[in-house]
Amino acid sequence: MLSGWAESLALQKSRRLLLCSSSGAGSFTCGSCGCHWIISGLETLEAEDSFCLSLTLFDCGCFVMATSLISRQLAFSLQKNLWLSASGCRYVSKAAAKPQVEFDYDGPSMKTTVPGPRSKELMKQLGQIQNTGAINFFCNYEESKGNYLVDVDGNRMLDIYTQISSIPIGYNHPALLKVMANPNNLSTFVNRPALGILPPENFPDKITESLLSVAPSGMTRVQTMSCGACSNENAYKAIFIWYRNKERGQNTPTNEELNTSMINQAPGCPELSILSFMGGFHGRTLGCLATTHSKAIHKLDIPSFDWPVAPFPRLQYPLDEFTRENAEEEARCLEEVEDLIVKWRQKGKPVAGIVIEPIQAEGGDNHASPDFFRRLRNIARKHGCAFHVDEVQTGGGGTGKFWAHEHWGMDDPADIVSFSKKLLSGGYYHKDELQPDKPYRIFNTWMGDPSKNLFLSEVLNVIRRENLLEEVTRSGKALLNGLYELQAQYPSILSRARGQGTFCAIDAFDDATRDRILLKARDKGVLLGGCGDRSIRFRPALVFKEYHVNLFLNIFNDVLAQHK
Repeated sequence: MLSGWAESLALQKSRRLLLCSSSGAGSFTCGSCGCHWIISGLETLEAEDSFCLSLTLFDCGCFVMATSLISRQLAFSLQKNLWLSASGCRYVSKAAAKPQVEFDYDGPSMKTTVPGPRSKELMKQLGQIQNTGAINFFCNYEESKGNYLVDVDGNRMLDIYTQISSIPIGYNHPALLKVMANPNNLSTFVNRPALGILPPENFPDKITESLLSVAPSGMTRVQTMSCGACSNENAYKAIFIWYRNKERGQNTPTNEELNTSMINQAPGCPELSILSFMGGFHGRTLGCLATTHSKAIHKLDIPSFDWPVAPFPRLQYPLDEFTRENAEEEARCLEEVEDLIVKWRQKGKPVAGIVIEPIQAEGGDNHASPDFFRRLRNIARKHGCAFHVDEVQTGGGGTGKFWAHEHWGMDDPADIVSFSKKLLSGGYYHKDELQPDKPYRIFNTWMGDPSKNLFLSEVLNVIRRENLLEEVTRSGKALLNGLYELQAQYPSILSRARGQGTFCAIDAFDDATRDRILLKARDKGVLLGGCGDRSIRFRPALVFKEYHVNLFLNIFNDVLAQHK
């Protein structure tokens, strides 16, 4: 009996098909159900080796090899690559029906190691202009499609990192290209306005049909920004303004407050604080850095504020085997939160707000239970703190719900919800009471980008039309189940598989093992990301189907087998 992702090869009533090819890969579409199939990984074949396979097709779209093969070399290659056994299936995957991702490629195609020679040449050129230490390789975005990113050396990779979780519906989606080609949108792309003072006529309507159509529960206001860090930075400012007005009982500052603010002194610059969590990441601007605690290199040499940092729960996996221990861990962290709020109030630096990610992404894909977040929300209310949920990386559908905090099941989940990445620009939703009391207090030149709102409106249309949140849930279940199987198969390498939707992660033995796996996967045509001390994170686009999951698991299995 087949297990895991090979279970899709169910045997039902058969029909036969003859596949002929003269290359190292073949594909065909089932005439019964429309499923598109690919045979890849026959790289050991010589270019002139033509071959014929007699395959058995089933009404479900599945197939098995039914006859002997022509050449010894082909037989060896297929024995290696058509691995239909109890331990899984490599290099053969059942794809989603082709019309679902019609702008996608059939699979990875690697011509060089990564980075290739052209990337190295460009890296040297750019290195004379700016720091290139973080650059992986240079990309050919014109040739990239769907779930596949193509580099300047012609390597085509299955992208399960998507620009650090920022590509909602894949590369060069036809719906977004139509938005670009629409002459009615030309002015929006050509003329970028200073939205805070001179917005275009259609701006209220465009905000309503895009951002407000997916507003978190209980929120009808949104402030647009340009990126995740400036979204959080300005959200913090809104919290401080709200808190001081609450303290003084009105919104008219004294002359002393006005004058002392100009020299960075109290009472005009009050000693307020934001409570954050160890392992959290909220951006690299000055205020955000005071709440970021994921990697020392982010913070080194930068002056910061004396703000409280609470522990984030470190859950043990599998969750169902550590119910009591995890509940105790969450209770310990919540108790520390309350202690810190009281301590900072006594220090004369009261906590005006609490900021937290639904899943700590950069810090290692750290999860907590819905009950933890519900209790934390109540603690914020009890102590008069604004509750800020940072959905910059988790927002936009990757967890199977548009907002990750929806998994908490709360009618009033937050006072502020910040966003960016998959929503293509940035900003924050907020309660009415956090509206700035005067102009120019929350302000910059651009205040967002109307052209990105045009794209977002179409992204939301695609999500609804193609039921992509349901697709994410299905693909996420297949991905997580596959990771469970792989960690059971390679217990000395992998552990702690976890996730919601396709927003998943798994731990490697150590950081060096993790980094080697990432590089080997990349050279085999799969882009993954790292996070935390030793985690591998998965951040595919919303158009990542079960076929792509199977394709990834096959390649990842090979990487792990070679590492072992």
